[in-house]
Parts: sequence; C-alpha cells; structure tokens
Amino acid sequence: MQNTNQLELSVIVPARNEQDCLQGCLTSLVAQSCDGFALGSEWELIVVNDGSTDTTREIAASFDGVTVMDAPELPAGWTGKNHAVWLAAQASRGKWLLFTDADTIHEPGNLSRALHEAKKYDASLLSYSPRQQVSGLLQRMVMPLIFSELALVYRPKEISDPNKRIAAANGQFLLVEHESYFSAGGHKAVADSVLEDVDLAWNIKRSRKLDATGSLEKHGRNIRFRYAADAVSARMYRSFGQMVEGWTKNLALLFPQPLALAAWRWLDLALLIGLPLLTLWVYLYGMAAYWWAPVILAVLWLRTLLRVYTRIAKSNFSFMDCAISPLGIPIFTWLLWRSWTRHAFGKRVGWKGRSYPVKK
Repeated sequence: MQNTNQLELSVIVPARNEQDCLQGCLTSLVAQSCDGFALGSEWELIVVNDGSTDTTREIAASFDGVTVMDAPELPAGWTGKNHAVWLAAQASRGKWLLFTDADTIHEPGNLSRALHEAKKYDASLLSYSPRQQVSGLLQRMVMPLIFSELALVYRPKEISDPNKRIAAANGQFLLVEHESYFSAGGHKAVADSVLEDVDLAWNIKRSRKLDATGSLEKHGRNIRFRYAADAVSARMYRSFGQMVEGWTKNLALLFPQPLALAAWRWLDLALLIGLPLLTLWVYLYGMAAYWWAPVILAVLWLRTLLRVYTRIAKSNFSFMDCAISPLGIPIFTWLLWRSWTRHAFGKRVGWKGRSYPVKK
C-alpha cells in the first residue's frame, strides 16, 4: 500500500475505555519530541477511539498534535483491536508503524532509539516485551509464573534468528516497517485472531522481500524481539477479573500443551510442599536405620526449589514477586485449564466488553 507525504514514524494507539491509563501513555509519547524527534514534522501520533463509553476520547483530544480517529461499528470477522489499528494503519503516513497499547509508558527517547535499533539489525519488525507493572497479591503471584513460561517457549534469541521457525511479538510495543506490514497483509490478514501479535510476527517473518537484483530473497524478513525494561513499561491488568479474562483468551494459544504444562506445575507444587512434610515424618517416626532418608529428601527438595526458582527468575519480575509466585500455581493452572476448555470446545472468549468466537 502506497502512502504519500511520508513521515519517519506513525504511532498508533488503540483505545477502548482506557480513561485510567491513556493520560500517562500519551504524556510519555508526546514527550518523545523533547529529544529532537519532532511530533508533526517527523512523526505522528494516532489514537483510535474504539467505541469508548468513558472519557477516553476527550483525554486523547486534549493533547496537541494527536490525531483522534473514531472506529465505526465492528464488522463481522474482526476483533476490536485488529479493526481499530488496521483503520489507522491505512491512514498513516509513516515509513515505520508502531502499534502500542494505551497502558504503556515510554521512556524518554524510546521512539528514536527503537528506530535506530530496527535499522541496525535490519529488522522489518522490532518488538519489545515491556517491564510489567503489577498490583495486588494475586497478580504478583501469577504474572511471574506466566512470563517465566513465556520466556522458555518464546526465546528471544531463537525468535530473532531468521533460520529458526519460530516467531513472536508483544502487541504492547510492535514496530514494523510500512512496506513489510502491508506486504504481509497487516492486521487484516489476522482480523479474527485474539493472538494477533504472534500471528502478525509469523506472517512477517515468513514473507520475503526483493533483493538488490529484484529477485525474492531466499529467507523471510528479519524480526527482532527482546525484553526492554529500558524502553517501555506496561500495566496489563488493573484488576483480578481483567487478568482472568485476558489470560483465558490467550493462554491456550500461547502454549503448545497447556494441560501438560498445568500438570507439571502441579507436580512442582506437590514436591515443594510434600517433600518437607515427608522429611519431617521420616525424621520423627522413622527407624534409626533410616537416618539417611531425611538427608536425601532434603536434597531432593532443595533441588526442586532451585529448579523452580531458576525458571521463575526468567520472568524479569522483582525478587519478592518471584519469591511468592509458587503460591500462585493453583491460579495459574486453573487459568490454563479455563483457557483450554474455551478453545478446545469452541466456546467464546471475552475482552473489553466484547465476545469473540474461537477456532477449535
């Protein structure tokens, strides 16, 4: 798709009832102009008001230089977010498109540095996994578990390797070259997906571009993915109910064997609780000839503890959040089960007051 009068970048923020977080997001984005990357002359900021019933639109319109679009009624076969960003992408003028969520906060200079990073690594798509902000005990227990498992399934080094058949992106910060985006079909190609960021990354990674001679390159386009606490932070969920709804929508799609994963995590919990109890029982009631049994059980428990926390440490959450996260295993496994049943039996999933069908 051709776009004339090009700017360097178009930042697109879909917003549906985001009055609690949009102010902070837009403040951090507008402030990007302070480092010489001028809003209006070098980049544009588009907020798509997706049928909000709160003050989302008024907040967006209060910022100078921000373009506010109103998404029409959602057509069949689309999710709300995909429809909103696709409308903005078609109207955008940037050589690069940044899709970022309304709950993100961007560090000073983030936009220009991200553009530099994408060009440095010849990446058609650059995606950051933000530093996650959590509140409340239940979120602090569950979120590190989920993100540690994601870090093991979606390894940034493998995702960024053009020879690896794995792709992923985080829709909270997804920077993509304009031509690459539309060549891969953009969000229209994943219109009904509730895991659009991963699906879009896969489409772009496997799509090929022309080389200097005009022939299709052998490999697909490069993508780059990394954890980026230095660039952006996000608060995904503002309540336990939102967290349940959000992960119910996604978990069964993110993990290839969600029920097996749930079983393994229950085994971890059983060992963490059961081994100390068994050790105590053997110590108190065991025969003298079995003095070595508590020692072996204690060693097994320490090994289990080390394995569990080595995995959880990959979540990039705080030490205290990681320390208490094993207590969240029952909730995590329940979410895996809940998500699996929705997708396995063709039930609908909800998000932002809308209900979407799932593919069996």
